Amino acid sequence: MRDLRGYGDQPPAVAWPGGARVAVSFVLNFEEGAEFSIADGDACNESIYEVIDQQDVLDPCIDSHFEYGTRVAYWRIVDLAEQYGIPLTVSACGQAVRRSPWLVQDAARRGHEIAAHGFRWQTHAGMPIETERRVIAMTVEAIRQATGRSPVGWHTRSVRTANTRVLLREQGFLYDSDAYNDDTPYFVDVCGERHLVLPYAFDTNDMQFQNTNRFDTGESFARYVCDGFDWLYREGQRFPRMLSVGLHLRMIGRPARMSALERIFAHVAAQGGWVATREQIARHWIASVPSAA
Repeated sequence: MRDLRGYGDQPPAVAWPGGARVAVSFVLNFEEGAEFSIADGDACNESIYEVIDQQDVLDPCIDSHFEYGTRVAYWRIVDLAEQYGIPLTVSACGQAVRRSPWLVQDAARRGHEIAAHGFRWQTHAGMPIETERRVIAMTVEAIRQATGRSPVGWHTRSVRTANTRVLLREQGFLYDSDAYNDDTPYFVDVCGERHLVLPYAFDTNDMQFQNTNRFDTGESFARYVCDGFDWLYREGQRFPRMLSVGLHLRMIGRPARMSALERIFAHVAAQGGWVATREQIARHWIASVPSAA
């Protein structure tokens, strides 16, 4: 059943560490190598990128667009994050991890969270329960083998199924981000147990450089995200608000967009937001809200 009310005008009694008004989560999506490609034996190529020109033949052009993320952009992004002391949640697809284990190994060494983003970069819509159980398990195992630690967070590309959260609980996940309906974490009931949802966002997300051309320059993206932070900071006087900023290696990591990311990092740091991984936010929320709540 849908919950159209949420917290309403009754905020939960949760304070962020250090008296911060906003918890800020930077999610760096790692999908390169998990996208659909005829070169990998798939029936089609991925079409979401700088140019929408889906081909029904082998397409080394689109493959190379994705390769930019791991070859160049990753290093550029994590070096900047390190300069500003920004912890990231690297939301990684299992197949991408298998192909480039060095990336999550380096991210984990730097102190970033490695979360799960499905095995392939695909929707789970219509996926049978046993298939989905296997997909989740394969993703967990790929990350565990690469980093020595299983992920505690999950995000499905697009549609989850009615079984997704049951399967995530079954496999030991702490939270998922398969919702876009709030600016504050919340619990849902899954088989009689509470399960934490950390809502994600598509507006404060660099995907909008491609999906809608909402952001035509890095400056417009930076201004939009900083405006979002400022408004949540105002509301943070009475609500424990959370801002999710969605990033992708091959998108924000282009030279013409990196100054936007730096402006966002600097703005959040100057205003005093609590910048944390999603695991840190999840653990703080769980510890702050009694089980009976």
